[in-house]
Amino acid sequence: MFRVVFACLSLAVVSACGVDGEPWTPRANANIGIGSDGVHTSGSVGVTNGTVSISVGGGCRWYGC
Repeated sequence: MFRVVFACLSLAVVSACGVDGEPWTPRANANIGIGSDGVHTSGSVGVTNGTVSISVGGGCRWYGC
């Protein structure tokens, strides 16, 4: 049982420190715009490792979200 726990912890440490590749870096973005047609907001969150980037975002117009 100890060997299994030790192996899992070792794998977690190696993957967290980036030895198996570049670590994933979180990122966030938020925008607010004011124009003649109202206030616009948008934002996104994601992760990147230099080669691959994954993000999810959305927005809203204050005159009818």
